[in-house]
Amino acid sequence: MGTGDAKLDYENILMIRAAWYYYMENYTQQRISELLGVSRARVIGLLEKARQTGVIQFRIRQDGNRYIKAEQDLISRFGLKDVFTVPKADSLANLNESIAQAAAMYIIRRLKGGDFLNVGYGDTTSRVLNHLAMAAEEPLNMVSLTGGVNYYLPNTSSNVFNARLYLIPSPLLLSSQKLRDSMRQEPVVEEVYRMIPLSRMSVIGIGSMSREATILKNGVLNENDFTILKLQGAVGDLLSHFVDREGKLISVEQDRQLMSTSLEDLRMLENVIGVAGGLSKVDAILAALRGGYVDILITDEETAQALLEQS
Repeated sequence: MGTGDAKLDYENILMIRAAWYYYMENYTQQRISELLGVSRARVIGLLEKARQTGVIQFRIRQDGNRYIKAEQDLISRFGLKDVFTVPKADSLANLNESIAQAAAMYIIRRLKGGDFLNVGYGDTTSRVLNHLAMAAEEPLNMVSLTGGVNYYLPNTSSNVFNARLYLIPSPLLLSSQKLRDSMRQEPVVEEVYRMIPLSRMSVIGIGSMSREATILKNGVLNENDFTILKLQGAVGDLLSHFVDREGKLISVEQDRQLMSTSLEDLRMLENVIGVAGGLSKVDAILAALRGGYVDILITDEETAQALLEQS
């Protein structure tokens, strides 16, 4: 999917959401502008476009109705601040790209000048970071939530990267807990950690236990490590911390060697956006929701429906 296609999808989703809020929820245009992160004039334009394109036909068109209803049900069931769904894609790579572009557009409409954004480790979050940095009119301030500097560096195919990066200067996984604890006390590391709770928003990926897991493909863990974690009940990871179906941390030696924001600290952050999609991630996303680590979920419509059916 090209950038233009993703923007069209995002605009279409915004239009349907504006129409739903206005005609089905009876929200004011001002309230809708706050929810969507756009101006009131933009809301008026979206509603007019909805009328012109036939989205409004005395009811919201069935396809829009279905996934808006799923979003609202997820918000209600898990106490979320917001859920945003994109159409399903024909491949995992295209799905991750679509979710990443939607997340970048969602975030950039809500960040103000001088705001800081925390970014977690992962394939989709790396894509979000690159899209944000390419779309921003002013430099964005981005703070890493984990070690592993190379995971946060810009895509070399891009000539535009409008962001200031504040990175934890450490590997993601160290050779021992002693070394991790020692590096954690270094002033340059502590300085980045102090910035994390001050950021306006955070965006994190949610990893699965499939062979496509980024932490496995990047060689952070090997297949034996992965198999042992599965046997211990792991269904996925957040910031490389593995959790069970209820979102509880699975305590293993590797976790004590990680340079990564703890799950307890993650839960304390405000406006944490989880970006993940695909049926292979349903268990992991449910664990993140049950654990209370995510305030806002950006996923695809097929995964959203599966989350409701399995929760």
